[in-house]
Amino acid sequence: MFVGTNLTNIRILHGYTRKQLADMLQITEQSVWQYENGYMSPKMEVVNEMKKIFRVKGKYFYSQDFLNKNGRANIQQSHIAYRAEIINSAQKTQSEAKNIEFISSFLNIIEKKLHYPRNEIVILREKIIEYITTSNEEDKIKIQQAAKIARGFLGLDNKSNLNLLFMLEKKGVFIFEKAIGEKIDAYSLWTEDERPFVILGNLKKSAARRNFDLAHELGHLLLHYKVEFSSLDNKSHRQHEQEANLFAGAFLLPEKEFIEDFISLPKKSNPDAYIDLKRKWIISIQALAHRAYSLGLLEYQQYRYFNIKLNNKGYKIQEPLDDNLKIMRPGKIRSILQLLFDKNYLSLRTLLDTLMVDIEFLSNLLGIELEFFEKYQIEMSKEFTVSDLNIKAK
Repeated sequence: MFVGTNLTNIRILHGYTRKQLADMLQITEQSVWQYENGYMSPKMEVVNEMKKIFRVKGKYFYSQDFLNKNGRANIQQSHIAYRAEIINSAQKTQSEAKNIEFISSFLNIIEKKLHYPRNEIVILREKIIEYITTSNEEDKIKIQQAAKIARGFLGLDNKSNLNLLFMLEKKGVFIFEKAIGEKIDAYSLWTEDERPFVILGNLKKSAARRNFDLAHELGHLLLHYKVEFSSLDNKSHRQHEQEANLFAGAFLLPEKEFIEDFISLPKKSNPDAYIDLKRKWIISIQALAHRAYSLGLLEYQQYRYFNIKLNNKGYKIQEPLDDNLKIMRPGKIRSILQLLFDKNYLSLRTLLDTLMVDIEFLSNLLGIELEFFEKYQIEMSKEFTVSDLNIKAK
């Protein structure tokens, strides 16, 4: 029997409306509605087309609701915090919430083979919330102090941000890459089962801007736990973004060490003077100057002149070192899969059969290139050879 909720879930995951899917299948929108609500089952040729579109196996549409079966994570889509200039549409938010649900179902499947230590980011969040709710300091000071607490907790030294992504993953953040559009840099979310997620856009970005995205989203995870972002008006949304930006600047550039670096700069209003600092901290020149201005190290006229020069040099589009600094990519899930596959705790075939999807679907969902799976795909399709006969000549 065709299970309509599976179609609804995967359609929303891909961001398609019923009308868009109907046009792709060359059927009516009403037909898609009937499939999803159990009033009619699609013909086999329609199912085959849906398999191609969504890169799933045929049994996906005829099995128990996939998300409920594998432990739906109870995503509250109103809690998604976007790093974006605008509040995003309900359709986009719904699609990204579904993305987290599918990833959570995947994690529930592979975690049956693993034992994780307690998620330390949850511990850090509670420390930050306790500090903020008991401190009598002004909000700006609270946020900067929270950033200092977080940096120390994560075990980052005060000399660089090279290992930021690694330490976030190690301490418990689940970080993924995906195509989330040109207007969204990243987003973050706590699931109801206490998993912290950060989703990074996979458009080409510099290492420096990626670090800021990570720190910004960490700020949301720690400062804005269970804030209903979808209910915020434009003014409140900007305020929360500014708080996350303030956190990111203080987190990435520890005050004492940054001041020591900054006072040695020869021409503080010239963006090119910041290149060595960018190489050290892996933070954009623009963010370095903004941090200096916020600390009172740059006067208004100096900061204004800096931004004029920044714009004239085209650095708001691309800065020096953007093509040279290595962009760090999420590695925890890749390493977990490699462990499971190499140790034969779980095979790629079993995983794909359990998920009822093709490799392309898994690659897109996890943000891991297809080449990673090729080695294990070859093992799936191994053919019998002479060496397998295990026969010796007399």
